[in-house]
Amino acid sequence: MHLSWLDLRDMRSYGALRFEPSPGVNVLVGPNGAGKTTVLEAIGYLSGLSSFRRTPDVALIRSGAEVAVLRGGFVKEAGETRIEVEIPATGRRRVLVNGKRPTRLADVAAIAPVVAFLPDDLDLVKESSGIRRRYLDDLAAQLSPGYGAVVAEYDQTLRQRNALLRRDGPATDVMSLEVWDERLVVAAVAVWRERATLVDRLGPTLDSAHSAVAGPGERLVMTLTPAFGDEGGAGGEVDPGTALRTALMRRRRRELEQRTTTVGPHRDEVTLLLGHRDVRSQASQGEQRSVAVAMRVAAYRRLRDRHGHPPVLLLDDVFSELDLVRTAAVVDMLPDGQVLVTATRDDEVPVGGRRWSVGGGRVA
Repeated sequence: MHLSWLDLRDMRSYGALRFEPSPGVNVLVGPNGAGKTTVLEAIGYLSGLSSFRRTPDVALIRSGAEVAVLRGGFVKEAGETRIEVEIPATGRRRVLVNGKRPTRLADVAAIAPVVAFLPDDLDLVKESSGIRRRYLDDLAAQLSPGYGAVVAEYDQTLRQRNALLRRDGPATDVMSLEVWDERLVVAAVAVWRERATLVDRLGPTLDSAHSAVAGPGERLVMTLTPAFGDEGGAGGEVDPGTALRTALMRRRRRELEQRTTTVGPHRDEVTLLLGHRDVRSQASQGEQRSVAVAMRVAAYRRLRDRHGHPPVLLLDDVFSELDLVRTAAVVDMLPDGQVLVTATRDDEVPVGGRRWSVGGGRVA
């Protein structure tokens, strides 16, 4: 699969842009602020319908414009899939796939999988579990067409339950809360099932990727600890739905006072272990960077194996952050499919491919 063309209108610094990258390696070169990352961000948005930088949609719209328009064509053996997104300054965005509204927006992520290496990828390792939960959920949505809808259902249920708790606090009607409890349990079990399956299948790929990046050594393991609450029986052979129902019941008074939901997939712990060491707190920064690179490499390999073709690979100014060993590990992936690389200087990129000059609202 590859991106054959990209059209942008009123996105950030681009009033209008038509870009037709090579199906192989593309190197976008230009000074900081030239708009290189915007091109990659647009490609990532067409894949996952969100910014890989977690930028709010309204911030993507060019200053003074009312709407940003992103269009792109992704080519597979079966033909081209056209994805279009209109992001208005106010109101709801509009998404079309081959000219039609998709039945579920969450399924778009599986149509055109993309993996992005970013300068802040070290956060995957150093920050709290929330960013690793997003890593799992984003990858699962690209691997399994229905998973995005599963997460969306859980998030919506969680928001509505929390809204009830915030509004009424200790005066919350128990029968109303129990209705939301059951909906939360059903959605949570579906999320946990998918996350557990992904962690299990990702394990060997992640360890192999880490060995490729850092060389043979300690085994890298990712663990998922569902947030049942201590009283829910986490860590044992227990039905997750039963565990969550028990936790919600036992924590009811606390949640009424705190006005928020304290157990569920939004509180899961995702831990990375190098040997027996917690990578977040007990690994050196060099080891942490190797693990972060390995997580992206593992995602790339899982998507390639699942879909039968390599995903589009986006490398946003990462070679300046990597040493020779880690650079070599990333370069080893590049011949498999389409790659778009950004850099401030051409000599920072140790691979061949089509060179593009970025600046002044143009890519040429």
